[in-house]
Amino acid sequence: MGRTSKDKRDIFYRLAKEQGWRARSAFKLLQAEETFHFLGGLTRAVDLCAAPGSWSQVLAKHMYEPLPPEERDKVKIIAVDLQGMAPIEGVTQLRADISKESTAEAIIEFFGGEKAQIVVSDGAPDSTGMHDFDAYVQGELLLSALSISTFILETGGTFVSKIYRADRTSRLYTQLKRFFKDVCVFKPSASRNSSIEAFVVARQFFLPEGHKLCNLTNEWHDHPETWVCRKKENPPVVHVPFVAYKGDLDSDRTYDLGEDYVYKDPVQQPLTAAYQDILKKTSQINIKYEGIRVVHDEELLKEWYAAGEGLNSSNDDDIGSKNPETKKGETK
Repeated sequence: MGRTSKDKRDIFYRLAKEQGWRARSAFKLLQAEETFHFLGGLTRAVDLCAAPGSWSQVLAKHMYEPLPPEERDKVKIIAVDLQGMAPIEGVTQLRADISKESTAEAIIEFFGGEKAQIVVSDGAPDSTGMHDFDAYVQGELLLSALSISTFILETGGTFVSKIYRADRTSRLYTQLKRFFKDVCVFKPSASRNSSIEAFVVARQFFLPEGHKLCNLTNEWHDHPETWVCRKKENPPVVHVPFVAYKGDLDSDRTYDLGEDYVYKDPVQQPLTAAYQDILKKTSQINIKYEGIRVVHDEELLKEWYAAGEGLNSSNDDDIGSKNPETKKGETK
């Protein structure tokens, strides 16, 4: 199979390269915007789990670029991810953990004390092939995105996030209804029919009376009464609204390249993908006999060293997290 094979099999991958998008996922947000029109007139937006930046590109395309140069300073878009990504004009980057309250504080500070009008997240865990486990981890990631959104989203705001359609979908839907008046599941045509991937579009955000801001994942784990039902009870039937995008292009179909076809490289390669450090490490050792410890929490790492439980001397160069780092793109 040559390098043009994927261009034949995936029309959205080909179009992303031709139109300058960093990933085919840009079309998923574009189709959601075409369906729900939630980006019009906005000036404050947050893109969670943003790398490599295709959704940040869409936000900039709709919110920043249409304005005359003298008015573009009014638009503030921040992209949050632990991984780095190449700069995008009009987008500020924040390398931080979305599960940390300090990240929410940094975002609000970036907006000058105001809150976001929209929060989007296309984050997904590395797939294992075990569908139930992948759907569970994706659900936990969505809860993390929702949790920080309760801190940073203004009343009436919008939340868009990836979801895997599985047996937990109705429970996640019910939890979203705690904070949004209008919630539905959206399936763009850029998402393959064979994929369980979809997106929640939640609008008209509000904080329930008496709700105390907290990490929602911990709240629901520590207080099971906040869930739809107890573990041993039969869950109530919940009908989740579903909207599908009807487009002319089919992501599962193979398209001819055409006589004028010219191969193009991807717009932007990953800068600091998580797997790069692992590949470097595994090239130096045999993981059959020697393990790798990955530490994502700098404070926890210090506690381990203080308790005499630090990394083994042979693994002193194991991968640790870096302090949150902020990078600003051009906002000319």
